[in-house]
Amino acid sequence: MPNPIVHFEIPANDVQRAIKFYEQALGWKITDPWGANYWLIETKDGDTGINGGLMPRKDPGQPFMNYMEVDSIDDALAKVVAAGGTVALPKTEIPPGVGWIAAFKDTEGNILGFHQSPMKPS
Repeated sequence: MPNPIVHFEIPANDVQRAIKFYEQALGWKITDPWGANYWLIETKDGDTGINGGLMPRKDPGQPFMNYMEVDSIDDALAKVVAAGGTVALPKTEIPPGVGWIAAFKDTEGNILGFHQSPMKPS
């Protein structure tokens, strides 16, 4: 299946409160392995599930985000725009070795993200 969801992000007003909630309520392991104010959420059990991230909310309307893996963010964004969507976040490099992300708004106002692996051509 093309464009699988590979990562999710949860914005939080109070990161420590959110960490405590998700660890207690769902048993998720949450760490900040990079010391970058971005916490890794581990939910995968073998081949089941996906992992995600938790970060401080940057603005009041920042949504929960799902990221889909694509071969080329540039091509994927072009298809989104051609289908009537809009670019919400242009292609942006994330920490070295992690790749690039971008976000778009669909025709219904939902925001979703793309991730391009550093192993793919940029």
